[in-house]
Amino acid sequence: MGAKQEAQEWAETVRRYGERNGLSYEPIGGINPKDGPVALCVGGVNRLTGQLTEGFWGSSCDADEKEIGGLFSKAVLPTALLAKAHMPDLAQVVPAFNVESIEGHEVVTQRFSRKVEFESIDFNKRFWATVPKEYDPVALRELFSPGFLGWVTTLAGEIDFGVNDRQLWFLWRLGERSESELKAALKNAGQLFKRLQAEMEESGIHTYAPGPWHAGLEPFPS
Repeated sequence: MGAKQEAQEWAETVRRYGERNGLSYEPIGGINPKDGPVALCVGGVNRLTGQLTEGFWGSSCDADEKEIGGLFSKAVLPTALLAKAHMPDLAQVVPAFNVESIEGHEVVTQRFSRKVEFESIDFNKRFWATVPKEYDPVALRELFSPGFLGWVTTLAGEIDFGVNDRQLWFLWRLGERSESELKAALKNAGQLFKRLQAEMEESGIHTYAPGPWHAGLEPFPS
């Protein structure tokens, strides 16, 4: 199969998934109207928006694209899938953080300069967690309970996640470009969303009920 055909089949896979699950599909994700909520995955290829999995509202799109193929069959294909959700409640607790999988990386991208160590040896071996230098890492340590740290280490595959611009983001590196892989990525993104909400609720922090506001489809309830 040529790279161009593979790109077309992947786009069709994502489109069909969106159609079956009541999601909006866009070949290239655009912005919302001027007076509307901020859109997610703006400019992202093969963007889906809506309730990506049960209880998880957001947007997803291709990520870490690479040009693949020969002289007459070149195409840009994703090596990962990115899912995002608006989470201003989480951003109030930890305005920004970054967790990257160490697996398969010779050099971990250090988005922020202050490394955060946790009590879980398994988590520290698998992930590199950082916060911006102006933030106290204690808030992130307090947010991630031992149960959450243990759960994250059970996720298969290479994942990165964090908060930036009041948005939760989750990156899943694709083992293959297939519907089963798409489902796995969105399922795990949804589980992360729910776990973080549970962590905040257990800490007595107000959280918004899951809804279209997390996907930028409606304003957050007042």
